[in-house]
Amino acid sequence: MHDDEPTEAIDNVGLAGLGFPSPDEPTSPAGSGGAGRSARPGGYPQRRRNLRSRASASDRVFRGILRGGGAWVLVIMLLVGTFLALRAGQALHKAGWSFLTTQQWNPDGGGFGILAVLVGTILIALVAVLTAVPLALGAALYINEYAPRGIQRILVSVIDLMAAVPSVVFGIWGFKYFEFRAASFAKWVNDWFYWIPGFGVDGVQRDDPLASITHYTASTFIAGLVVALMVMPIACSIMREAFSQAPLGEREGAYALGGTRWGMIRAVVLPFGRGAIIGGTMLGLGRALGETVAVTLIISPVYAIQPHILQIGTSSISSLIALKYSEATPFAVSALMAAGLALFALTLIVNFVAARIVARSRSGALSEA
Repeated sequence: MHDDEPTEAIDNVGLAGLGFPSPDEPTSPAGSGGAGRSARPGGYPQRRRNLRSRASASDRVFRGILRGGGAWVLVIMLLVGTFLALRAGQALHKAGWSFLTTQQWNPDGGGFGILAVLVGTILIALVAVLTAVPLALGAALYINEYAPRGIQRILVSVIDLMAAVPSVVFGIWGFKYFEFRAASFAKWVNDWFYWIPGFGVDGVQRDDPLASITHYTASTFIAGLVVALMVMPIACSIMREAFSQAPLGEREGAYALGGTRWGMIRAVVLPFGRGAIIGGTMLGLGRALGETVAVTLIISPVYAIQPHILQIGTSSISSLIALKYSEATPFAVSALMAAGLALFALTLIVNFVAARIVARSRSGALSEA
């Protein structure tokens, strides 16, 4: 008797402390004064807990700042698009849908359109991305997984400094130093891979001793390589930051299962950073589509579709605007605004597609370890 009493007392005190009556206390039936309680199995009432917390003043201010910043970005984009659309209205009204299908650019004396410069823009951006992404991915993996700790800091600083170099510096370097050296490599590619569509050069035979090296300068290929050096640091920084956050437990688990370092990278790091890889690639693509100064300094403008990326002559929308704006008539300015509107829309489409892809491939969402 005496041994059981303390246990019963402790149970009753514990239940009372939780807000429940003791087992001997009857519960209120439905419809009586205890209508706010519902009976649980065992005779105990069930109370609803309010788990909603009230945000502090600092949290509300911070949330308001974030919402205001996001709304302001949308407002700026809307204003830019509206400005371009209003200024381009005259040219678009005259050209109609032929603005998207015409290759030549002669607003004051004939037809004009962006088909040629749009193709050139996309080709330069593709060459840049296809060159920059493997370099960025390899550099990010080496910095995070293979480089000694002392060298890691130096390499991270070098990558960040490369991202801060102005585009005009890359353009001058590409025009004065890199162009003729890259033309020799372009000639070698043409000699051995001319049978691949896009790699041939019109009027140049394989191992032709009389072929001038100028056939390979100021091309889509060289402009894309220079833009790739500008895109690579941005993509590398994004990938490296995501790879460094791969879970340590999964890394050690991969090693514990007998995996090699490359096996751990393939099973843990790469799946974890998949979203960053895609995001860095698409961000680099958007950067390459809008590059102006470096491309303008390197290419030789040709307002016709140039499918041969190794051959001299190409163009882009941004370089078209930079070259023609200073001497343009009012109607030609309207046509250039229409070209800028097309580039603005293309960049938005790329960013929206990137956002959708990244949302489906969040970093850390998948792991094979």
